Amino acid sequence: MNRDFKMVATTMFGLEEVLAKELRDLGAQDVKIGVRNVSFRGDKGFMYKTNIALRTAIRILKPIKTCKVFDEEDLYEAIQKIKWEKYLDPDGTFAVGAVVNSKNFTTNSHYITLKSKDAIADYFRHKYSKRPNVDLKYPDIKIHIHIQKEWLTVSLDTSGDSLHKRGYRSATNIAPINEVLAAGMVLLSGYTGEENFIDPMCGSGTILIEAAMIASRIPANINRKHFGFENWKDYDEDLYFTIQDSLLKKISSSHFKIMGFDKAPSAVQKAKQNIENANLDEFVGVHHVNFFNSKKEVFGNTTILFNPPYGERLNIDTEEFYKKIGDTLKHNYPNSTVWFITSDMQALKHVGLRTSKRIPLKNGDLDCRFVRYDIYEGSRKASKMDRAEE
Repeated sequence: MNRDFKMVATTMFGLEEVLAKELRDLGAQDVKIGVRNVSFRGDKGFMYKTNIALRTAIRILKPIKTCKVFDEEDLYEAIQKIKWEKYLDPDGTFAVGAVVNSKNFTTNSHYITLKSKDAIADYFRHKYSKRPNVDLKYPDIKIHIHIQKEWLTVSLDTSGDSLHKRGYRSATNIAPINEVLAAGMVLLSGYTGEENFIDPMCGSGTILIEAAMIASRIPANINRKHFGFENWKDYDEDLYFTIQDSLLKKISSSHFKIMGFDKAPSAVQKAKQNIENANLDEFVGVHHVNFFNSKKEVFGNTTILFNPPYGERLNIDTEEFYKKIGDTLKHNYPNSTVWFITSDMQALKHVGLRTSKRIPLKNGDLDCRFVRYDIYEGSRKASKMDRAEE
């Protein structure tokens, strides 16, 4: 008997293809790419596996009803037709979130959330003369309402808290990069642990940690304390630990260096703390170094990947700052593949090197480009011609 069911993994703009590849590599069936999401099929064990292992998913949703709705009354009736006792006890707790993109619904998503809560509460009140309570922090089940044009999808949130909350980050700097975006950038770069890796502006160490987990094939959410599905009526703890153990057996250490620099001593301390929280202090080194005074001291090919400050975050002279990035790379980092993300498209003109790739991404609400530069021994000579690139 086939026990597979449909699931939807949500993600950030620009990471859909990466997430689809992750899902296929894990063994997902019927993988289909959407906008900021990828749908797939799998069984209960695979649902556990995706939550533990996926690096670029924000949450894994399990749809339980899809139908057409044209107004708030349709919505109320559709939700009332779900047999909620399959998922929730009358004395349990629940939370509802809604995303609405439909001309038929002129009310905001908060109203749709309230209408959905009322429908669930009334279902239990009519059938059992008591109703479950709303608990926004620690609900037994989290319900996701999605309305796209006339289509309603009601899903159970299998993840609980967003999957970017890996469980290792206790110390942060100003505007730390999201863990899902950090992992996505490392995967987009093609880094697999088969060469050295440097984050020369490492902040609180998120990119380094995600790179080290990729290099050693450590499941992304192995440090998480809890997933939403652990509260479900059909949660199978033995199956969960069997899946977890099978993923842990695939861990293998990379023999290449993973290093981070930052010019701020406070950032170095925060990065070290987070790396220790992730149990990666044996594999990742962080040093108090100003990138602009640094040079490549490791042999062989190296991936350099970082998130330089944007004008939105720090008050810097972007023209001078980005010119210094280009000069440092050209003079001090031969035989390196360099990637960084920025929302400042004008600043890129001052790097003075030719980009070999530009990938549109979002960092929060900011439209960004994730850019690649290939630095060869001869890049210094070539740079004068490249200055006029843009």
